[in-house]
Amino acid sequence: MELHIVITGRKDLAVQLYQQLREAIASGRLAAGAQLPPSRLLAEQLGVSRKTVSDTYATLTYEGLLVGKTGSGTFVNAWAPQPGRVQTATDLACAANLAKWASLPSPMRHPTRDSTLRYEFIGGATSRNQFPQDEWRRCTQDALRRIAQHSGFYSQPEGLPALRSAIAGHIAFSRGVKCRDSDIVVTSGAQQALDLIARVVLEPGTIVAMEDPGYSPARQLFMAMGARVASVPVDEDGIQVEGIPEGTRLIYVTPSHQFPLGMPMSLARREALLARAFKLGAIIIEDDYDSEFRYSGRPTDSLQSMDTRGVVTYVGTFSKTLLPELRLGYAVLPPAIHGAVLKAKQLTDQHSSTLAQWALAKFISEGYLLKHIRRCHTVYAGRRERILQRLAGDLSPWFEVVPSVAGFHMAALCKVPLSITLLIEMAREAGVGLYPLHVFFHDAPVRPGLIIGFGAIETLDIDPALDKVRDILQQIG
Repeated sequence: MELHIVITGRKDLAVQLYQQLREAIASGRLAAGAQLPPSRLLAEQLGVSRKTVSDTYATLTYEGLLVGKTGSGTFVNAWAPQPGRVQTATDLACAANLAKWASLPSPMRHPTRDSTLRYEFIGGATSRNQFPQDEWRRCTQDALRRIAQHSGFYSQPEGLPALRSAIAGHIAFSRGVKCRDSDIVVTSGAQQALDLIARVVLEPGTIVAMEDPGYSPARQLFMAMGARVASVPVDEDGIQVEGIPEGTRLIYVTPSHQFPLGMPMSLARREALLARAFKLGAIIIEDDYDSEFRYSGRPTDSLQSMDTRGVVTYVGTFSKTLLPELRLGYAVLPPAIHGAVLKAKQLTDQHSSTLAQWALAKFISEGYLLKHIRRCHTVYAGRRERILQRLAGDLSPWFEVVPSVAGFHMAALCKVPLSITLLIEMAREAGVGLYPLHVFFHDAPVRPGLIIGFGAIETLDIDPALDKVRDILQQIG
């Protein structure tokens, strides 16, 4: 790769070269440790004498900006002077807006690979050992062959027809969703689906109704778009529909496995919610994030399957069934917002990665996804049962579980006064990742406790981890 230096005319060649190299180092374009081309090669590229380049390198080395390493070449000195003062956020005209974004909390940010603890009870994450590597590799190889056969043009913003067809069949079978291929838009995870819907439905100052406690990343997204988020309490039947205010444009709910508490929305509450949304002229976002995994009771269909008036947008993801890093999700759109969301998708990122789309389409159509879900269901059911046994046993003096029948996390509420912050800090020192429940409460009275995920922790690690938690609880009383 050539070093970007522009020499004009035939005068002051050494001065031009010196000034440009010095500016590149001072600005950071040539980073500390970067290797410069050999003097002979750079001279040939610029059409100047080698002596001009060598003299310039020598001057910059004398000034401490470059360092020569015998047998290796010339490098930017790691201790080169830093660039001068640049504008900070407070200097900019958009300072207030930047501060708003910077102040948004990140309660569900996952740890990096390096900061992951020995025992992780984090929610929304899966065990890499469960991922079907061989089947996915075959599907990816097939996807590469398909891409090689195509013309190299951009793809459709709504997603590949093969994947939309596979998704439609899968969610009709597993969740009772009523849709055609043309109702689906493929997104980069469920979070992008929420973003696209919010973009076309909301304006600054409009009202979004959300469950409280609820999914904080959705709340923060709506607030960042200037919406007023109305917190609506939940009870054992789900969102209290009568609390949805007049003027609401968007209603965000998790009816199959309420986030974070876990209970399903009752049939009567679902019917009331659909009627309320129709009366308000509001769109409902049904976030069905992990309901493929169900452990007891009769299966419940999606809210979308009950919708006869076109008010529900069904949002799903493959982050929970496969891997979060794949960044593949989808939305089933009602006719009223379909065209607008497709235009927003095209303007946002043109389309999601076709490599992953082709691979997932084959993965679903070949039956690998259902096989994988069934295999994971058995594993998760065992982990869930063991955690429930411990919470009903030696951990029962401190916690009680909120009843839930789906997903791969549960909420454990404190039965006695307890410093959750201290518990989490001490658990981290012991290599156990615990996560608080209170961060998902906003206006509703906080119910202290833990959100306990069992997707990422191995089954044999559950008892050793909970033994450590029990010992800490006994220590802090």
